[in-house]
Amino acid sequence: MANTYTWNVGRCDRILESGIVTTLHYTVNAVTDDGVYQTSAYGSVGLEAPDEEDMIAYDSLTEAQCVSWVQQTIGGSDKVAEIHAALDAQLTEKRTPTTGSGTPW
Repeated sequence: MANTYTWNVGRCDRILESGIVTTLHYTVNAVTDDGVYQTSAYGSVGLEAPDEEDMIAYDSLTEAQCVSWVQQTIGGSDKVAEIHAALDAQLTEKRTPTTGSGTPW
């Protein structure tokens, strides 16, 4: 069973005068291969100000670029794999629950 992961950046906090992005708010959505179960995680990362020659104008940013920055900032492929594994565990629990709540009556 292969789950599908989608990374999105929903908001970019920035300095209006310079257009420098200071914080990225992101979600990672995971869906089982049959589409029956889904879960997600949310996070935000602060960014250091870029060197002037490396700066991309705010209006020229793409979501793909911002997702790349998020993944680099959180720790690269190892941290991405860790987040995917945590989401996998949540999906497994949804598919085959090990706990429950309620009342017996």
